[in-house]
Amino acid sequence: MDEPYHTLKVSLLAACRRYVDERTTNAQQALASASDAAADDTKSSAGDKFETTREMMQQEIARHQQLLTDAERMGQLLASLDARPHSGPAKLGSLVETNHGTFFLAISIGRLEVKGNTYWVVSTASPIGSRLVGVQAGSRFSFNHTEYTIKQVT
Repeated sequence: MDEPYHTLKVSLLAACRRYVDERTTNAQQALASASDAAADDTKSSAGDKFETTREMMQQEIARHQQLLTDAERMGQLLASLDARPHSGPAKLGSLVETNHGTFFLAISIGRLEVKGNTYWVVSTASPIGSRLVGVQAGSRFSFNHTEYTIKQVT
């Protein structure tokens, strides 16, 4: 395949890594902040109010921990992703050009601007991503009442 596609895929992969790094950092900071707030909370309030506050803080900590786990999982997937151009059916790491936009099969980010162009970065587990897996240039499929024609898979 073409060198420009390899360069584009490397740029998209780098943008995905920056996205995951930012999510990881935000989750770590929020988790640390929530943990500090929980540690600073004293039992100066009446019993029921304290228990409710403590439970809310635990839920907040658990939510941030889940966000961190999700970001780490995305990072692991990106680390294993092969961005080299290939021919054949679309798979994880493929760039799929359609008549309705270009999709990068990686992680669920959605719309992403790279080098002045818009791409859709989707997980292979997402509804549209699962439809794109296995497609080849020239094939067609319908999704959400829209007809997609595959122009190229790299």
